[in-house]
Amino acid sequence: MDSAISQLQKYIPFDASQRSLWISIASIAFNPTAWNIVARNEHRNRTLTRKVFRGNARMGCYFLTVLIFSFGMLRDSLYTRALIEQPKKAILPQPWDTIVPAALAIIGQIFVLTSTWQLSITGTFLGDYFGILMDSKVEGFPFNVLRDPMYVGSTMCFAAGALWYERPAGLLITLYVYIVYVIALRFEGPFTDMIYSTREKLRAGSGVETKKEL
Repeated sequence: MDSAISQLQKYIPFDASQRSLWISIASIAFNPTAWNIVARNEHRNRTLTRKVFRGNARMGCYFLTVLIFSFGMLRDSLYTRALIEQPKKAILPQPWDTIVPAALAIIGQIFVLTSTWQLSITGTFLGDYFGILMDSKVEGFPFNVLRDPMYVGSTMCFAAGALWYERPAGLLITLYVYIVYVIALRFEGPFTDMIYSTREKLRAGSGVETKKEL
């Protein structure tokens, strides 16, 4: 492991001895892992809905929304701190060292915010695991451009931070973020498809055409 890190440091300057780096990496993996575990448990056992919020699925989803948003802010703060404590090296020439990260941050935020707007709070923050389902597939922008615009936008913001602060280590973390998101989607996608497939089977069996909650 140490030799692999040493070899990588020859090409990309980063300080593996900084505790903030590993804390940031841990927080990036923690978020999607924790929310998937909590949401899957909610789908199977309705723990938050039944035991905490007395059958109110929306309150359970809003509670999880606050947690996801809060830990997301903490993750971003830890990432910024990790960047600041890493070696600085020019990555892009002027004026691209300002233009490119600014453009990435703006476009990334547009993808994230418009995704939330299209899906609403419950659609964005795992409401389908609480039984709060959308009537139909969202096909407007940015979903007509990207399959997973929120994850893409978030990854772009990580890259923007690395370029803005001129920390090559940030590009390594961005690659790691991308890998974590790809893995998360391999679990989220099929499970969400199963939820909606089950809903469609129930509709077909009961003859009900519109039903928002299971």
